[in-house]
Amino acid sequence: MTAPTGPTASTTTSTTPTASTASTPDVDVLHYSAFTTRPDGGNPAGVVLDASAVADDDAAMTAIAARVGYSETAFITERDEAARRYRLRYFSPLAEVAFCGHATIATAVALAERDGPGELVFDTASGEIRVETTADGDGPPRATLTSVPTRSRPADPGTELEPALAALGWSADDLDPALPPHVAFAGNDHLVLAAATRERLADLDYDFDALGAVMRRRGWTTVHLVWCETAEGAGDGSTEKLAFHARDPFPVGGVVEDPATGAAAAAFGGYLRVLGLADGPTRVRIRQGEDMGRPSDLLLDVTPDDPRSRVSGQAVPIPRTGRGTDPEAGPCTTPRTA
Repeated sequence: MTAPTGPTASTTTSTTPTASTASTPDVDVLHYSAFTTRPDGGNPAGVVLDASAVADDDAAMTAIAARVGYSETAFITERDEAARRYRLRYFSPLAEVAFCGHATIATAVALAERDGPGELVFDTASGEIRVETTADGDGPPRATLTSVPTRSRPADPGTELEPALAALGWSADDLDPALPPHVAFAGNDHLVLAAATRERLADLDYDFDALGAVMRRRGWTTVHLVWCETAEGAGDGSTEKLAFHARDPFPVGGVVEDPATGAAAAAFGGYLRVLGLADGPTRVRIRQGEDMGRPSDLLLDVTPDDPRSRVSGQAVPIPRTGRGTDPEAGPCTTPRTA
């Protein structure tokens, strides 16, 4: 996802979605949870496989996204079915956003379930995103997105790092000196901060308004907070050196935390590449959402000679409960509390 460009984000009341499809007068919205094999895990997204009726109506798509209540809803506004190429737009409940990783994975899985696995091409505001979908036996399809070229640079100590740490309630001693603060990009910008301990990462209690203000000034989508642990070999030809736990505050979207952030994972791949931590084909496992009760699993593949990142995950429909076609409105993420 990327930061909304509309007015200052407002908050909504969190409720659990209760249906897999919401009907509007013009479109049907599928409900999927991405980076998980369970509907109660991962990050939910709305998916509109045919948005032709509202393709030229940004206000209508924003209203649909607000009604769904998730951090993002993806809309296919143009299509070439023979080429499996689609124009994909993303809307938060507030405004259009340039790119959203978890909604991309959810859309790709929905198309794979409808049309069969294979390669898909999404034209987004951030650029062309290719997604390979495969069937994993009896489990849900897996989707692997290839990002736009990534980049990463050190965060400015005075204008970026200091105000972000103050808003988080962290000190410089809370950071891992082996993983310096950076601003990383893979379609949008994310501040990357590595916690020195798992306990520091778990204790997330920040100033919502202050961090949101810093992020809006700097144009950041999320603050990608990570803690590193060593992983075993992947056993599939890649070198799995690293596993991370991650948390992503998202106050610019009106919620405290995102449970699975594919866009931030892709940017993080660029960060690892710039730091030289991917000196060969490297697979990184990212566990997110655990501290908020929505565990999510993201696989990140990085190679030193390719500036693009590959982010993989599964997605599952959120089932109906028999109480109608509309889900209860509410974000998939932790809402801001009063």
